[in-house]
Amino acid sequence: MLESIYQGPQWLLYLIFGGIIFLFLVIDLGLLNRSAKVMSGKAALAQTLFWIAISLLFGILIYYYYQDTDPALAFFSAYATEKALSFDNMFVILLILNYFKIEKQYHHRILTWGILGALVFRGIFIFLGFYLIDLFHGILYIFAAFLIYSGIMLFIEKEDEQIEPEKSIVYRLARKFLPLKPGDHNGKFFVRKQGKIVFTSLFLVLLLIESSDLFFAADSIPAAFAISDNRFIIYTSNIFAVLGLRALFFLLASLISKFYLLQKGVALILVFIGGKLLLDMLGVEVPTYLSFSVIIFLLCSAALASIVIPQSAIKPEQQPLITPDAKIKSKENDRIRVN
Repeated sequence: MLESIYQGPQWLLYLIFGGIIFLFLVIDLGLLNRSAKVMSGKAALAQTLFWIAISLLFGILIYYYYQDTDPALAFFSAYATEKALSFDNMFVILLILNYFKIEKQYHHRILTWGILGALVFRGIFIFLGFYLIDLFHGILYIFAAFLIYSGIMLFIEKEDEQIEPEKSIVYRLARKFLPLKPGDHNGKFFVRKQGKIVFTSLFLVLLLIESSDLFFAADSIPAAFAISDNRFIIYTSNIFAVLGLRALFFLLASLISKFYLLQKGVALILVFIGGKLLLDMLGVEVPTYLSFSVIIFLLCSAALASIVIPQSAIKPEQQPLITPDAKIKSKENDRIRVN
């Protein structure tokens, strides 16, 4: 695995990628996250566009170094898929923050540390996945079946439930084994009380957000493997998609419910990617440009349909899973509960 990093000009791309991550840490933790504040819509839009632009430029660099459109299109496909799958995660995060009544000025801080945790765990999961594939190539059949199953279940799912973090295993274990401080947290994850470290409710919320991201990665990581077998493409596309999630969260916090058909599009993408992986395993190659076109088409169609078709036009029993009354579909709730 490490040898592949230094083959050809790819090592330079790793250096550029590492420099971008370092820049993110310095700017975000050193400059933007010094004080508790509410991110404005203008700032959220600017940062969202910034990270999208950086990702597009990196995809162009990939094309330049490989001198081939396939790696670049694979990067953009994996990036777009991860972004789409992140909508579910952002919705869960919003519900958790609202459930625990976390003040908006602290959302920026908790999301920043949540993303840092996601960067670490996504990297671990991706390289663990590569190890398993190298150990047993047939596991890709399992990935394909899982993606198709997840897509079908996401598409046909109709019931929605109230989110109940207190039933989460993570929540119960934290309450049992960690010294927790009820009441005000003042934006801190832990404080000293009588000489001992005591964790605040903000830390508990961070644990729930991190654990939910781990289970949402169960879809996104296999999806990336189905799009490309290039380790560099999979890792960098996934991480770039994660880096811009915080700003995207603030930008879409009030708009998530308006894109109520997006989950249907994401479900179809999962089924398509799972089918593509299955065909690849059977020796039928699906061109990268076709995969990219299908993914973008499904995303744009779902977003456009959400705008064109009024949500009120759908019968109550057919209402989609993302609704303005702060409910969450049972699949997402189950993911939180198993934590």
